[in-house]
Amino acid sequence: MNPLVPPGVYAPQEDTELLAGALSEESIPPGADVLDVGTGSGALALEAARLGLRVTAVDVSRRAVCTARLNAMMAGVPLRVRRGNLFTPVRGETFDLILANPPYVPAPDGDGLPRGAARAWDAGGDGRLVLDRICREAPGLLRPGGALLLVQSALSGPELTLAHLREGGMKAAVTRRRHIAFGPVLRTRERWLREQGLLSAAEDKEELVVIRAELPV
Repeated sequence: MNPLVPPGVYAPQEDTELLAGALSEESIPPGADVLDVGTGSGALALEAARLGLRVTAVDVSRRAVCTARLNAMMAGVPLRVRRGNLFTPVRGETFDLILANPPYVPAPDGDGLPRGAARAWDAGGDGRLVLDRICREAPGLLRPGGALLLVQSALSGPELTLAHLREGGMKAAVTRRRHIAFGPVLRTRERWLREQGLLSAAEDKEELVVIRAELPV
């Protein structure tokens, strides 16, 4: 997983790797339709395309869209890339699998919308600016028996994600966990996160989780 990543585009990190591992465990037939929302460099979309799946990748960033297209061309795999806000570019379509590595980091200035490169990680004061939208809207884009694979931080309430997805009629569970060292963004916010009660005094690592939610047949 070594795509081209120019400045301003989210580079594949531990959360990308964790979600790619979950993707590799899915029993999904070749030719199935997959949506990678918030694709960034296209790393996850390319992993899905290499499995013989028909992949649509979406990102709100023009730079990310151009990068994903270039990486697909360099990798020699077919990839449909669309620019837009979350699910807007694929309204009216349905998919067998949705991949989501959305912004999920709580931000001190969470009342304003993130701008520039920060759109890839800043997600409001509670980290749920995009997560809640995914929970509301993803079930309507899945075919019966389809699944959502989503990665997020424990800082942004996985229990709320599970509850919202279940309220939407999906069967949801945490399927993977990993503790990682604080990255550059969390290091700059560590004091604020502790003051907000999002990190305890003893915590020195961030927990990432993958949530799998399936729409019943």
